[in-house]
Amino acid sequence: MKVLVVGSGGREHAIAWKLSQSPLLRELYCAKGNGGIWQIAKRVDIEPTDIKALADFAQREGIDFTLVGPEAPLVEGIVDEFEKRGLKIFGPNKRASMLEGSKVFAKEFMQRHGIPTADFHVFEDPNKAKSFVKDFGVPVVIKADGLAGGKGVFVCKTLDCALQAIESLMVQKRLGPAGERVVIEECLEGEEASYIVMLNGDRYVVLPTSQDHKRLLDGDQGPNTGGMGAYSPNPFIDQRTDERIRQEIIQRLIKGLKEEGIHYRGFLYAGLMLTSDGPKVLEFNVRLGDPEAQPILMRIKGDFLKLLLDFYEG
Repeated sequence: MKVLVVGSGGREHAIAWKLSQSPLLRELYCAKGNGGIWQIAKRVDIEPTDIKALADFAQREGIDFTLVGPEAPLVEGIVDEFEKRGLKIFGPNKRASMLEGSKVFAKEFMQRHGIPTADFHVFEDPNKAKSFVKDFGVPVVIKADGLAGGKGVFVCKTLDCALQAIESLMVQKRLGPAGERVVIEECLEGEEASYIVMLNGDRYVVLPTSQDHKRLLDGDQGPNTGGMGAYSPNPFIDQRTDERIRQEIIQRLIKGLKEEGIHYRGFLYAGLMLTSDGPKVLEFNVRLGDPEAQPILMRIKGDFLKLLLDFYEG
């Protein structure tokens, strides 16, 4: 088989490394890749968000299967374009990808379908957002609505931090359109967990659990990043907690997607906080985590490409 991996990070290197071990693989390509990936895959000099060019390449080269790593091309509709051309691709379509593409959409979806998450409020006016924070108090979490590469979440323990976050996002527009709306929510306490499944309609397979470290500095200090590292398994997810995550989050998500007419096929990453009241969703991502993919794929035994193909076909 000819397989194309879309993306350029450590996650895509881990994916390429795992796929390269499959006896089904004949040629492996990566757009755009990096120095490590190019040692095991052919370089495709196309940006991951240049959807038309990627689809043209896949058609021209006879790519049998495409796996998308990052969220941006998914949110921009790469799956819709590939499927329109009859090309096999693993990832959610543009509508389903709104679970990551818009924090507001995701929070309101959870609210509609009884998925446990932090209480929240949505603001489009920075003055109203600042006024709310002053009344609500701290600690508080402020999130940019749109994609921000893991840098759009501010966990504020002081009022100054919260007001500065709102100013940065909504007035100074440091993240551009992503910060035009913000979600302000209660600050949950507990251990974080990354819970990733492969989802196809109403069927799902749970991947090994993990925990990533988002803070920039040692001792869980500093601003959030896209991820400083990860390990697997997550020791805080016992059998009872796993059952609650499946029943209260994953199965309610699947039911909600079905009720709203959204077909989801791809990886679904639930970023969780394991609170004293049970697991609650911090965010949904519509792809494998980065850096979580690296320890997770090292733990998966067998032919990963065959697993993906079998699950894709349903």
